[in-house]
Amino acid sequence: MDFDERNQAIHLYFEMGLLYIDILRILAENLILSLRHLKRIIMKLGLFRRKQYSNVGDVIEFVQHQLKTSGKLHGYRWMYEKCLSHNIRCKKEDIRIIIGALNPIGVSERRKRRLQRRAYPSKGPNYLWHFDSYDKLKRYGISINGCVDGFSRRAIWVNVYHTAPDSKVVAGYFVEATDKLGACPRSMRGDLGTENVLVRDIQRYLRSGVNEESLQYCYLQGPSTANQHIEYWWSFLRRECTDYWICLFRNLADEYYFNGGFIDVSLVRFCFMHLIQVGINTL
Repeated sequence: MDFDERNQAIHLYFEMGLLYIDILRILAENLILSLRHLKRIIMKLGLFRRKQYSNVGDVIEFVQHQLKTSGKLHGYRWMYEKCLSHNIRCKKEDIRIIIGALNPIGVSERRKRRLQRRAYPSKGPNYLWHFDSYDKLKRYGISINGCVDGFSRRAIWVNVYHTAPDSKVVAGYFVEATDKLGACPRSMRGDLGTENVLVRDIQRYLRSGVNEESLQYCYLQGPSTANQHIEYWWSFLRRECTDYWICLFRNLADEYYFNGGFIDVSLVRFCFMHLIQVGINTL
């Protein structure tokens, strides 16, 4: 890594909001720096966390725009991360005050639904993937299928499609993810639905060369309600994205603009399916 590449990488990681220790860990693959040296480089690049904030008016305008869409479901921490991803530098406390002023009802609702969740241990990355389908938008002709890593909680895939869960489509998501990763997980966890049978067969085939004991546990299945990680991810998705669309479509139905017929379903797919996928991709 040359001088310019080093500075570009440090600038990128700093703008992403990474801590100094995290920047050092990422750079350690190609370059070893001390914490003191890193701070000197950041100072020479003119990067500051508590300076050069964006105009408050621009921050308010961005938050107002987000509150007109599924962003109305976000808390101030998540909205702060969205600001950073859109190159808007601000204080987290400012975001909390702005959201409290612009959306007091949403703040009150999020406080009511505060839960205490128990810890879920996992042995490491890609040890166990949890996958399932999300059917809350099924009435409107939209199906969502997702998979998360049990250790890092990272979304492996969350895809919006125009059909009910289909085994070939879900298998395509799995093959695409394993091809991108260059490996398959040690185990998959799914429910008893027919849309999961091809994923089960592919996973068993990919793990067949290891040993008989590994083949026995390479695919786990059970009731959907017990698939904890993906169920939590669906609740997160509902809070931060899909609840907006569910309410919107319900209002269309209540006002007799949607009757569940073929034309109405096709129009919903054509107008909103891409927007929902974009909203999910920004989470």
